[in-house]
Amino acid sequence: MAASRDTILGTIQRYVDLVGAGTAAEIVDLYAVGATVEDPVGSEVRSTRESILEFYSGLEGLEQQSTLLSVRIAGTEAAFQFELITKAGDQTYTLSPIDVMTFDDDGRIASMRAFWAGEDMAVS
Repeated sequence: MAASRDTILGTIQRYVDLVGAGTAAEIVDLYAVGATVEDPVGSEVRSTRESILEFYSGLEGLEQQSTLLSVRIAGTEAAFQFELITKAGDQTYTLSPIDVMTFDDDGRIASMRAFWAGEDMAVS
């Protein structure tokens, strides 16, 4: 039986929270075995737990805040936008990617594609 809307929404909220303040291992635990990550779209698709862990390890130790802005769920797929604010020294970087995910029957992320480009990042 497919994951419920509430289960998928919970996974999305947990993902956004962890991207802002979690560890790479905690984020990777949201992914199903055999999952893929393409972030941003057009970059190399990561398809092993190790490569996905390496990707998210880049977020650890950063001063960040994340907020879920909007979500659309259809069956076992979802598209959502969130805001990620990163402070580095005197600069603040703000990015609002749109992520598209598919989910397995347990509500784990089976695939993730992030739509954003460098020009989408605001620096202040």
